Amino acid sequence: MIVYLSMIDSPEDQSKFELLYTEYRDIMYHVAFKILQNEQDAEDAVHQAFLKIAEKIEIVDGTICSRTQGYVITIVENKAIDMYRYKQKHQTLELKEDDAGVVIEYDGPNILTKCMAKLPAKQRQVLLLKHYHGLSSKEVAKKMGLSESNVNKIDQRAKQKLRALCEKEGIL
Repeated sequence: MIVYLSMIDSPEDQSKFELLYTEYRDIMYHVAFKILQNEQDAEDAVHQAFLKIAEKIEIVDGTICSRTQGYVITIVENKAIDMYRYKQKHQTLELKEDDAGVVIEYDGPNILTKCMAKLPAKQRQVLLLKHYHGLSSKEVAKKMGLSESNVNKIDQRAKQKLRALCEKEGIL
């Protein structure tokens, strides 16, 4: 809340904003979540809405009434819809470093496999797809939902990290 209050100059407007924040944040989250169906996105929409409210606090009626409630709900709905439309146009594939990626079966004292298993999932997956399965950078990029230049950079970093791990294990 400190971020929002720092945007507001007068103490009267700050107290008005605090009242709006405590009164409406839960219903705003509920409205945003209903549209976005994602907790983090709903929180982002509420945050963006409160930033907008803080910018326009002087036009907001300080009382808790249906008019004020309608105003804040309209703002959060618009922010949530904007986010929803953006996500529809720009589909993304979320890759997390702790995802399993390509599974490596560790069978016995193979030090190279042990080193590969220590790589982050995305790096391991790029290495295996390119160098074990023989796919081109373009094919790997398409398969993983990345750009070709991103795949090449991940490949370069993975090789560097794998070399360091192998040197540490004494096989290079």
